Amino acid sequence: MKTLKTFLVITTILILMFSCKQTNMVKPSTFISLKNNFQDDFYIGAAINENQILEKDSVVTALISKEFNSITAENIMKSMYIHPAKDSFAFNLTDKYVAFGEKHGMYIHGHTLIWHSQLAAWFADIKDSTEMVLAMEKHIKTIVDKYKGKIDSWDVVNEALNEDGTLRKSAFLESVGEDYLAFAFKWASDTDSKADLYYNDYNMTNLNKRNGAIKMIEKIQDKGIKIDGVGMQGHWNLKTPSIKDIEESIIAYSKLGLKVAITELDITVLPNPKDLVGAEVSQGFEGSEKMNPYAKGLPDSIQTKLAQRYRDIFKLFLKHKDKISRVTFWGVSDGQSWLNGWPIKGRTNYPLVFDRELKPKQAYDSIMALTSKN
Repeated sequence: MKTLKTFLVITTILILMFSCKQTNMVKPSTFISLKNNFQDDFYIGAAINENQILEKDSVVTALISKEFNSITAENIMKSMYIHPAKDSFAFNLTDKYVAFGEKHGMYIHGHTLIWHSQLAAWFADIKDSTEMVLAMEKHIKTIVDKYKGKIDSWDVVNEALNEDGTLRKSAFLESVGEDYLAFAFKWASDTDSKADLYYNDYNMTNLNKRNGAIKMIEKIQDKGIKIDGVGMQGHWNLKTPSIKDIEESIIAYSKLGLKVAITELDITVLPNPKDLVGAEVSQGFEGSEKMNPYAKGLPDSIQTKLAQRYRDIFKLFLKHKDKISRVTFWGVSDGQSWLNGWPIKGRTNYPLVFDRELKPKQAYDSIMALTSKN
């Protein structure tokens, strides 16, 4: 009998120990990840490419679904791909992009409806204003209607400003005039009134460009046309823009009654040509060994600087989380980044928080150490 009692006591203890262990196990929804760390603050997104959309690498797919709760199409929705001919749309890849987001329960962002670059050739050849208006309207309404209720937000117009805040010369401006901006937002809003509509641009922390953006947005608002947010592209470096300039810009755009999204976030660690202007993709420069100093790997000292820069930036984002809707990295890992080939081809850059082997970097740890409470 004593042996039986001893057995029952030991069994009970083991059951209790196992139950406690099970209770303390981390549930899948609380795994340590970027999206869970900031789940009460803002969406954490990544721009994904064709291979990632098609889930060609299961390890990459697992990383994306674990770390991010928002996605942006890196290239496939630009007009040269989605609307290659006047009477022909190519929705196959975008369908798969949306399906990817739905499968993984993500916020889905559309990028981009109207952009002067990577513009379909037939679009660029239009000179007549009436023809351009009709072409723009068809382009916007067809795409937005196709994904109504599935795509949560759109970059309606992308990079329409010069560095001095004036409107950039483009096929749209030259044929229609500045009204093309208001038209674009109106057509998008008329087609899907529930989707959030953004204006997206780089160097939005620079005073002249910021003032130009505010002036442009106010003109759209004065017409009673829906515009929900500003996308501040985060193609930044280890020193600039200053935290002060980023903060003042977030506040300034928020005062317009707009959401602020930090888009295309990556921090270059490489020197850039002095003549470089913003993130204009058409720019290209000759390379040299001096301009590619970390081809064999990133020194610990630069890793630390990158981590501190990301920490300072995200600390600011948390300070203004009431104004920020999304923070989206422009790519998933260093190996994917466009900065390996721009503005100088063939360089080795390290701008993101996951390395070429998909491992979290010191920069990742510096971000994860932050919470809304500190």
